[in-house]
Amino acid sequence: MSIRTTVHESLPYVDKEPTADERSNAENLISAELASIQQADDSATKTHPSLPPLVESPFFTANSLLQQEQARLAAKQPLAAIDLTRYEVDEDDVNAATDPQELETALARAYTAQAYLTARHAHLGLLDRYGKNAWLVGNWQAEADLAGLERDLAAVKRDIELVNHSRRQMQTEVGEELRGLDATWRRGVGRVLETEVAVQRLRHDIEQRRQAAARGNGVEE
Repeated sequence: MSIRTTVHESLPYVDKEPTADERSNAENLISAELASIQQADDSATKTHPSLPPLVESPFFTANSLLQQEQARLAAKQPLAAIDLTRYEVDEDDVNAATDPQELETALARAYTAQAYLTARHAHLGLLDRYGKNAWLVGNWQAEADLAGLERDLAAVKRDIELVNHSRRQMQTEVGEELRGLDATWRRGVGRVLETEVAVQRLRHDIEQRRQAAARGNGVEE
């Protein structure tokens, strides 16, 4: 099992705030990454060129209702599937009608409207009798749910505050140690670089001396 029990992806109470240039560079990198992700998503939605073209189903092409519904959805038009005129009765049309077929149609509409109004009247009566109590019970239930959510929210906020306090205390306690380790690491890297530079200079001096010795030996011969 790992000895590391906690991992912090950031140290806001230890690290310094980024400069304007650093923040701008980070935002540019994020924008470039988002753009690449967007391009990948766009390419993923396209079919491969080696695939054959999509063939529409004969069931769809032969069904005019499906085509009309697709056109309606593409035009974002509301659905008008219910004829509301069946619930309306125009008395002027009834009085002016002389054809028995027209009178029969008007009578059927009157029956439909009467059935609708009867049901509506019954519903309004039930609402008038029990609606107030149902509304009060609904409000009581909503208030109870709201109180429960507020308690949960307060508990979560308290947990967040405790976590932030613990995190700040922990980072403050180890901040000096982290700064010392960072400074030590930087000094170690600097010394390594200085050593590599000194080694390269020494190699260069040795190579120059070998070349000078070789030229000297050639002149003596």
